[in-house]
Amino acid sequence: MRRNPVRALATAVVAGSLVLLSACSGGSSTTGSSASALPSLDPNQQTTISFMEAMSSGAQQAALKKMTSDFEAQHPNVKVDLQEQPNYGALQTKITAQVAAQSAPTIAQVYPNWADELSTSGVLVPLDSYVASSDQYKSFYTGIQNDMKLRDGKNWMWPFNKSVVVQYYNESKVPNAPTTWDQFSQDAKSVSNNGVVALSIDPGSETSPAGGTALFEILAEANGTPVFAEDGTPQFDSDAAKKAMNYLVDLKKSNALALGSNYPGQTALGNQTGAFDVSSVASYPFNQNAVGGKFTMGVAPLPAGPSKTANQLAGTNIAMFASASDQQRAAAWAYMQFLTSPAEMAYWATQTGYLPVTKDAMNEQVMKDYVAKEQWLTSVVEQLDTATPLPAVSYVNKASGALSTAITSAVNGTASVDDALATAQAAAKKAASEQ
Repeated sequence: MRRNPVRALATAVVAGSLVLLSACSGGSSTTGSSASALPSLDPNQQTTISFMEAMSSGAQQAALKKMTSDFEAQHPNVKVDLQEQPNYGALQTKITAQVAAQSAPTIAQVYPNWADELSTSGVLVPLDSYVASSDQYKSFYTGIQNDMKLRDGKNWMWPFNKSVVVQYYNESKVPNAPTTWDQFSQDAKSVSNNGVVALSIDPGSETSPAGGTALFEILAEANGTPVFAEDGTPQFDSDAAKKAMNYLVDLKKSNALALGSNYPGQTALGNQTGAFDVSSVASYPFNQNAVGGKFTMGVAPLPAGPSKTANQLAGTNIAMFASASDQQRAAAWAYMQFLTSPAEMAYWATQTGYLPVTKDAMNEQVMKDYVAKEQWLTSVVEQLDTATPLPAVSYVNKASGALSTAITSAVNGTASVDDALATAQAAAKKAASEQ
């Protein structure tokens, strides 16, 4: 999950957690519901902060450890305790448990829908005053700035590992990346023969929606209507959603689409039994490994739809917990800004495949050198200004899980497109009403 953050495949927050979180939301002079003057970091006071995160393996783990070590070298009075979790589901469960036990970390990776519930419970520090004090914010991409806010319009998060969706393709089968979804369909059908099925996706399940569901959500928006309204209202039975589902069904009937699990697009692309993989830009190093130099792998932005070129902003942000002391908050804020500084974001992007959240990172020499080799990255990074995240509402994962089931049933032919989406819409509305 952590290497392909198109979807937060997280377990649901345990029943009754809102009550527990509200009851255990103690803190210091600044509460979760208001913010006073920012605390300043005392360089003469030794401080330890904890960062609960899921960057626990591979290049992501190595890069975060180096960045943290470099921060500590610049701030010798601050120790950062990286509390690694194996995946996002474990991370959410651990955050919930520790907050309930009044032992919350100082900061943690969070998805916006998690932050929605946590902020309502009063256990997070609102970051408007912190953001106002930052000279970095103005250089963040528009989509990144929007993703820091919740439904109340306030900043509750600081960005960290962000990505969008791209198309990877086998240039020996598809010489040029399709620029429209109609062309994508034509190309996919033309190469689907002799044991090749152009595209494989994983919709996920009712409890864990995956990248195939993200693709459907992007297709719906490209056809004119996102699957969620801005306020989080499900719109699964719109004409645009039906067109998106029929698009997938048509690919399946033409033997150009297969459903699978555990990154099936990446596996098929690497095995040359597939021509495309539509997944997160953060999958790039993993797709390179899967391909292993057997052919030239192209990377390109997503095709345009009839209404727009849609994309989904994914990945996590960082939230600060109200139980932290003023000194810990000051240290955490210094660390959070260090992680998003241009030099660190350039390093993070070149090491992990995630995108830099700040435009200034593109001016760093290491980033210029990387872009010179990976020229596709320039147009992909620009989509951070327009890509839209799923709404920051607590029920979004459960509602999207209903879409996962709908995709599987419609594509496999066990339900009609209309019936599958109607069932998903009813389940999503129920999830929204129960929040």
